[in-house]
Order: sequence, then structure tokens, then C-alpha cells
Amino acid sequence: REDLWVREGKILNPEKLFFDEKGSADIQLDCKDSIIAPGFIDVQINGGFGVDFSLATDDFKSGIDLVSQKILSHGVTSFCPTLVTSPPAVYHQLLPQISIRNGGIHGAGILGAHLEGPFISKEKKGAHPEHCLRTFEAGAFQDLLATYGSLDCVRIVTLAPEMKRSSEVIRELTKQGICVSLGHSVANLSQAEEAVQHGATFITHLFNAMLPFHHRDPGIVGLLTSDKIPAGRRVFYGMISDGIHTNPAALRIAHRAHPKGLVLVTDAIAGMGLAPGRHTLGQQVVEIDGLNTYIAGTKTLSGSVATMDTCVRHFQEATGCSVETALEAASLHPAQLLGIEHKKGTLNYDSDADFLLLNDDLYVQATYIAGKEVWRQDVSGM
Repeated sequence: REDLWVREGKILNPEKLFFDEKGSADIQLDCKDSIIAPGFIDVQINGGFGVDFSLATDDFKSGIDLVSQKILSHGVTSFCPTLVTSPPAVYHQLLPQISIRNGGIHGAGILGAHLEGPFISKEKKGAHPEHCLRTFEAGAFQDLLATYGSLDCVRIVTLAPEMKRSSEVIRELTKQGICVSLGHSVANLSQAEEAVQHGATFITHLFNAMLPFHHRDPGIVGLLTSDKIPAGRRVFYGMISDGIHTNPAALRIAHRAHPKGLVLVTDAIAGMGLAPGRHTLGQQVVEIDGLNTYIAGTKTLSGSVATMDTCVRHFQEATGCSVETALEAASLHPAQLLGIEHKKGTLNYDSDADFLLLNDDLYVQATYIAGKEVWRQDVSGM
């Protein structure tokens, strides 16, 4: 119930303005009882609106531009374009075309790529093509470099920690400032704990593509309540809160066990925002049926078509958590995961003025990046 002050793309401490500069606002906006919240950050999104980030094309950049523009209406102000398991040639062609950039009227900001695979478990490959999976053989980190070609724009790598020599790979990636996420894995709890001790900080879509929770060995899920996490470190975990990928009870269990680590992700594929039917996810064909997305001809789930604002609403409804908690899972927590919470994910003074206006039901009314309106709900047609 107060004012938010913005200047030059940053959230301003008005005290300085009043007392030091004796100034006042140049422009005043009546937010009409909306909730003002930090912009959403999606750290796992494979595409959307007909664009597949794992498909090698020459106009790849225009595809990324289209998605970054379209997700503004869902409250996403920055994201990590995610590539699923692909042949090395695809990484070599696409990664140089991803550039880290600020958001604006052109679309949401790009924080760097999330590479999900190919160093993952065959047993838990999910929608990833088996013939492209790889292991860390003789070269370990060199094998990873040869596969991806470059790590310049890479922000997150999802790998299976039970693989031989994964520890040295995790240490090296962490040293380079890249967030290591555990996923598509049959790791037991002690393998997962060891990975965290070497620097891993994230779990890719908790419960999906990992061993189910077992009381004698809870596997990766056990990291949520492990007492072997190094002091001062927090493990974050992604959840696809679309009502399909995880039963609401599982969502509640995770949230109650470790609320401060929950990061909402869409895991959206090219079919998000499109009609049901056949679409792609990297090397695979997928079918959309309502909110379900399967690899064509199977019942294997392959990403989602849920938008981030839908995930926030579903999470709030399923857990009965406060509005603040639901919003933080899509803003503060992903920012903390990436170590950018001094700039994004909050409305603190001096942070980037990326924020949303939402109604009480958490539908996005307007999206702002660096203090400029980049999208607004068209009320005339409502």
C-alpha cells in the first residue's frame, strides 16, 4: 500500500530524492489497487509459440526474439533459453547465436542458456533422444567442452551426478560460475549429496525424471531435507506446477519440506501458446492434448505448455501459500539460484525496475522492464 519509485531503470530510494535533491516524481501512475511484484524469471524454457530452442535453424535468433517478446504477457521479464539433449553439431551451431542481453520493449532479458543434457541417465532420459546421450569418458570436462563447443553464454548445466567423473566436471563448471543442476538421473542420496558438496546448487524439475522417493534411500529428493549440505549453502529445486507433472500433494510435500528452495519453472516447449496437435522438442515429435504433452505415440511426458503465470496461480492454489510466497517462487528464488538477487527478483532499492502489475487473482495486467511498460492487458476487448 505504498509508492514504488523508479529512475533510470532502477528502483529508487525516495528518501534521497526528497531530502538530498528536494525532488518529486515527474510521472505518476495510478496502479488502481494492483499488486506490484518483481518480474518472473524462468530458468527452464525449451521454447514456445512454435519456436523450439533445440532445433538448428539459421533464423534461430528471430525465434528467440519471438519467444522473449511473447512471454512478457505472462510476466516473464528474464529467462534462460533451454536446450534439451542434442547432437554436438546442434550445440555448436546454436550456442554462438545466444547472447546474454537486457530485456526491454523487444522482449524479456536473456540470462544465459540452460543446457539440459546430454550427460544424463539412459534410464531417466524422459523426452531426451537416447542416441544423443553421452558420458564423461576419458576426458571428463574436455568431453563436455567438445560437446558444447563453448560455455560463453551458458548459465546452467543439468547432468546426472552418478556418472563416472562427474565430480570433477561439477567442480570445473562451478569454478566457471555456471550453475550445476542435478536431473534426469538415477542417483542415490549420497551421490546427490556429494554433487552438492562439489558445487551443485539446483535440481531440475523435482520428482520428474529421477528415482521415486524411497524411505531407505530418498535419492535426489532427499536433498530437500539433507543435513549434509555445506554450511551457508542452499539447494534450490525446480518444479513444473502445471497440475500435470506433479500431483498437488507432491508439490505440497516439497514446499513444506523446503519452502525457500522452490523455483517455479515452465519447462515449456514449442507448443506453448499454440493449438493442440503435433510439435517438436529438439529431435523428437511431441503431441499436445490439453495441458498434456507426450512424445508422439507414447505416454512419456515431454515438457509442458503451461505459462509462468499459470504455474504461479496453480502453485498458490495447490499449497494454500501466501501470495508473496507464490510470487517469490517465480522471482526471488530463481534470482538467488543464479546469484543475481542484488539486481533482480526483488523490489529492493537499487535493483532493476523489472516488475509486474497483477490483479488479486494473480493475472498479469502489465509488465515493466527497467521501469518502462513493455506489455499491458488490452482491456478494450474484455
